[in-house]
Amino acid sequence: MNTVTRPRILVVGAGFAGVECVRRLERKLAPGEADVTLVTPFAYQLYLPLLPQVASGVLTPQSIALSLRRSSKYRTRIIPGGAIGVDPKAKVCVVRTITDKIVNEPYDYIVLAPGSVTRTFDIPGLVEHAFGMKTLAEAAYIRDHVISQLDLADASEDPVERAARLQFVVVGGGYAGTETAACLQRLTHAAVQRYPRLDPGLIKWHLIDIAPKLMPELGDKLGRSAQEILKRRGIEVSLGVSIDKAGPEEVTFTDGRVVPTHTLIWTAGVVASPLMATLGAETVRGRLAVTAEMCLPGHDGVFALGDSAAVPDLAKGQQGAVCPPTAQHAMRQGRKVADNVIAALQGRPLQPYEHKDLGLVVDLGGRDAVSKPLGVELRGVPAQAVARGYHWSALRTNVAKTRVMTNWLLNAVAGDDFVRTGFQARKPARLKDFEFTDSYLTPEQVRARVEGAALDQR
Repeated sequence: MNTVTRPRILVVGAGFAGVECVRRLERKLAPGEADVTLVTPFAYQLYLPLLPQVASGVLTPQSIALSLRRSSKYRTRIIPGGAIGVDPKAKVCVVRTITDKIVNEPYDYIVLAPGSVTRTFDIPGLVEHAFGMKTLAEAAYIRDHVISQLDLADASEDPVERAARLQFVVVGGGYAGTETAACLQRLTHAAVQRYPRLDPGLIKWHLIDIAPKLMPELGDKLGRSAQEILKRRGIEVSLGVSIDKAGPEEVTFTDGRVVPTHTLIWTAGVVASPLMATLGAETVRGRLAVTAEMCLPGHDGVFALGDSAAVPDLAKGQQGAVCPPTAQHAMRQGRKVADNVIAALQGRPLQPYEHKDLGLVVDLGGRDAVSKPLGVELRGVPAQAVARGYHWSALRTNVAKTRVMTNWLLNAVAGDDFVRTGFQARKPARLKDFEFTDSYLTPEQVRARVEGAALDQR
């Protein structure tokens, strides 16, 4: 008797792109039409744009971690781990589970949406002494760390140590870095009122970027407006400057300045997940080169999207233009890829992805914001209303929307709390401890593992 197996659809990554893809597959495919599997270390979708507000304590971590198991109709199988290699010829994905067990997961169709990792450079001491702002754990840890610096400075009798603990450096003048510096500065400004032994004038925030402009995607006027807001708050913005080296108690800038500090937050951009290099296919600045239908040329059943794929931006009409790694593109690409996977299953033609950018929003905390929805430049309260309205509406569940709105209202009425939750241990955790970029295999290692597993089964 012949056994007919259902097509196996494997989705890698539970970010905006991966989750939207899975949700659409579940809605459009009948239960017996295909088996859907999701590879992710955590069974939640993280709403990344609001991470700075978690770091500053405005939002609780749970409010932006949207559970994937909340729906009673959820039928996707979840493998708790991360993909570390893909063999597109054998149609096998190598997965390292959260218990460090390595398994081979076969597929008929694979959707690669592993997202991105923090971009670092060969700067002495960087990965050993800097914090990142890419995961929920990092945001929660940074909040604990910043408050602990106030506690330690308040307890110290050494004026040199006290000054060093009250200086904070953020590298990266993009959205993540600017919002992180702005939100955390508000936290320390409010918190220092509860430390009568500390001089508020000793608290200094530095935001540096090698680029000549702050958030150039916003345009010159809004970029300058954001810079003026930060300057008014006392944040020192240095452009055309980066880090020369980093140590446990000081950071040296490329302009020669040495800043005594125990806090270096690195947000200088992201790069595609190293997973994409394991396929041995063409990449564009690390992002997998795909067609407008988000297919990998020459490999049947392989789709890629989001931060790790160079998806042609048809809306711009420029040769070689690719979609930026933003949430609005990732969500829409996820839905389009799901439609294309179903079309491939049913033997129908695939459709290209095209979306015109809706604009950008930057929440600087309090009443400060700059936004550019549909090309309209906004500042202050109107920009803040647009920024928070956009984020609130983009949250996937009503539970998450309720939690976020409640947190915002409570923070506006009652102010901040300055409680450490216990992440600050005697041995500090830094950037290298949160992103396991050394876990990925080479294409040769992937092939050898897959072939070895095939021989063992004979």
